[in-house]
Amino acid sequence: MFSGGIGSWACAKRVAEKYGTEDLYLVFSDVKGHNPSVHVGEDEDTYRFIDDAVANIGGQYIYLNAGKDIWEVFKDKRYLGNSRLANCSHELKQKPARKWLEDNCDPEDTIVYVGIDWTETHRLPSIVKNYLPYKAEAPLTDKPYLAKPQLIAWAKDERLEVPRLYGMGFAHNNCGGGCVRAGQGQFKKLLYLMPERYAEWENQEQKMRDYLGRDVSILKQQRDGETKYITLQELRKQVTSEPSLIDDFDLGGCGCFVDFDDEPETE
Repeated sequence: MFSGGIGSWACAKRVAEKYGTEDLYLVFSDVKGHNPSVHVGEDEDTYRFIDDAVANIGGQYIYLNAGKDIWEVFKDKRYLGNSRLANCSHELKQKPARKWLEDNCDPEDTIVYVGIDWTETHRLPSIVKNYLPYKAEAPLTDKPYLAKPQLIAWAKDERLEVPRLYGMGFAHNNCGGGCVRAGQGQFKKLLYLMPERYAEWENQEQKMRDYLGRDVSILKQQRDGETKYITLQELRKQVTSEPSLIDDFDLGGCGCFVDFDDEPETE
């Protein structure tokens, strides 16, 4: 299960070094659909990194595209994705990859590899369960235990130019620095470093609110012991007017191939 993240590259690299690349498939599911905007889907530099990573690792590259972007999924499902339920992951990542697996791979001689590391071993039981009848493994949960800076250093030793979002200080290289699983700290960074991309996310969120006719939002925030849901427009205003309300350490996480959500309920 391949992506543009450094963990995904390191996972595949370990597999290639241990078993070779004759039967190795690097399966990437794109979330861009056919949207031409550079602010929808992965960061443009991610596609460059994937090409470089594939050349570095070897094996066969499989490109999947469901033909929709995340905002089209939210509209079809009448549900705005968020950290609680990310239906974009299910529709654009998990389902296309699962179909490719079932169409091309025999569970008796196939192992699915995911790029979580040793700090995320609590996610492994769910991963193993949900990939059945395929066997699932996470090589980065085994020794030697490497942190993300060490993975980046390893890639640089391989003469790979890592995705630019890492160099800009983003914790994850998914969905162009945004992602509905991201937190308020991540979106604050997106506002500072990529204001045009933030504006696109803010605009698309508002379009979904208008389309659904409901007070929905991607982000949530703790205030006085209570959970409040805030829009990207509200967060942008807080950055200048009430910055103390923003949790800079709320970065969220990437779980497109490791978090398996049920279908969200819709009205």
